[in-house]
Amino acid sequence: MRVTGTGHASMRIDTAAGSILTDPWVNPAFFASWFPFPDNSQLDWESLGKVDYLYVSHLHRDHFDAENLKRFVSKKAAVLLPEYPTSELEDELRELGFRSFIKTKNEEVVELDGGLKIMIQALISPTDGPIGDSSLWVEYDGVRLLNQNDARPSDLSRFAELGHVHAHMLQFSGAIWYPMVYELPEAAKRAFGKQKRERQFDRTWRYIDDLKADHVFPIAGPPCFLDDSLYQFNDIFGDEGAIFPDQSVFLTEYAKVGGTNGVVLLPGSESVLNAEGGIETTHPVPVDEFFANKAAHLEEMRERKRPIIEAEKASWRHPEIDVLAEMKRRIEPLLEESIYMAKGVGGPVRFDLVGYDGESVESIVVDFPGKQVRPYADEKVRYRFKTERALIEHLLFTGEVDWVNSLFLSCRFSAARIGQYNEFVYAFFKCLSTERLQYAEGWYDEHERAVEAESIELGDWEVQRRCPHLKADLSRFGIVDGDQLTCQLHGWRFDLPSGRCLTSVGHKIRADRKAPAS
Repeated sequence: MRVTGTGHASMRIDTAAGSILTDPWVNPAFFASWFPFPDNSQLDWESLGKVDYLYVSHLHRDHFDAENLKRFVSKKAAVLLPEYPTSELEDELRELGFRSFIKTKNEEVVELDGGLKIMIQALISPTDGPIGDSSLWVEYDGVRLLNQNDARPSDLSRFAELGHVHAHMLQFSGAIWYPMVYELPEAAKRAFGKQKRERQFDRTWRYIDDLKADHVFPIAGPPCFLDDSLYQFNDIFGDEGAIFPDQSVFLTEYAKVGGTNGVVLLPGSESVLNAEGGIETTHPVPVDEFFANKAAHLEEMRERKRPIIEAEKASWRHPEIDVLAEMKRRIEPLLEESIYMAKGVGGPVRFDLVGYDGESVESIVVDFPGKQVRPYADEKVRYRFKTERALIEHLLFTGEVDWVNSLFLSCRFSAARIGQYNEFVYAFFKCLSTERLQYAEGWYDEHERAVEAESIELGDWEVQRRCPHLKADLSRFGIVDGDQLTCQLHGWRFDLPSGRCLTSVGHKIRADRKAPAS
């Protein structure tokens, strides 16, 4: 089995029974904020796109690049489709010209022509990607590969059941806007960033230890930020709070916990794997030398990509759109339909829109209890977002149904909140269509009604086995310190005496202190 690095979470997998191209992202994503790093735009995509199979893990724009898919990937390729609750991924790919689909069943092995086997695990909570994320397992001639990309399953046992894995590809770097966009003192922002960076690595080590593959490939990050207003997010300034460490940092941190089997794939790198665990890897340039010159590479990319960024910016303004009226038209019917998410948000969310002059501000409130969109009326809000009016105009002009997979991941905004993180705010703004909203409401309904009967003992406490957040097994991921429990999969914390979640609104845990031994 030969694996060719094609950038970020993308790779081409070649076997004698066929070839698979995964997540081929090249063009800037999220309002021209994210670019693949190292740069993969100069690869021979004409040749790379001539494959037998295509796998797109989910609809995040750093995995689903419509322009690259349409232009370069063969429409004869059969799409390996995850079993998602909505048809959006298939619909988007059909619109690009793909006609052959292999519709997999979740966690069921499919044998393709020539003895090539694949299995896709689909994660389908409203917080998994844009209504879904997935991982791809591949086996041919005794060699097994898991492309976990940036999916976060509660464990990897299903893959381990299928036999020893030789190559494990997984995310290790940040893919979020927190804490950089929050209006916090720099010291606090740095401290929160350091905490997040450490938690990212801890989660990565746990997945690696779960699977115990022969070789570990850090992928699906980091992006790079080439716009002048975002350039400081690149991890080149010695900031211990930077949440986007690169592959060379991964190797350094991995070595600290005893990891010696890390393999970096640059765009154009090739790794040949065999069933005995052997690997031969070649690179287009020396890896250490490349990352030693990272700052220079980023500067060169910034100048080369500047015209692309400027062209994107020029397309955002739509002054003909009445933002308040259009937000009312689109969002108010969804507020009427929403029960669980509206209750979960529990208050008004404010958008401060900065005008073309860079100074004037229009404030609009999405009032979840009142089920309306209206001008801000000087009331107290727990969540406030500040961004350019042009970005909201563009979202409304294009009919974007997922403001998380566009505005928020762009990091082109600032945020402030009072109190805890509230996942329902972001869940709602990725569900701005009836189909998505109804799915998410149904998922929360089922989740709320599920009675967690099984209990486990952790320290001095008897607690429900599954985390109320996304059902991680707390017998594996739960850590008790005094009266607090932390689920290490996503870092969520709970106060055990009250059952209250300390990380977000809702998600109460069932917990009872064990009776003292007589």
